Amino acid sequence: MADTVKGPASYFPSIEKKYGRPIAEWKDLIRTSPLTKHMELVAWLKTEHGLGHGHANALVVDTLAERQ
Repeated sequence: MADTVKGPASYFPSIEKKYGRPIAEWKDLIRTSPLTKHMELVAWLKTEHGLGHGHANALVVDTLAERQ
């Protein structure tokens, strides 16, 4: 039996389907952004790239967690 994906990654399939970009591309955009604060990045993804709040938040949470 396969484990169910939980947390931010559970949003990834719907993000790729809805916005037409692979998760790796979104993460690269976040990593190369001059912004560093969580909510700044979420707002940027929403305003500049048209993501919904939940999708933007999931991408930012997962990407920033990689830095730790």
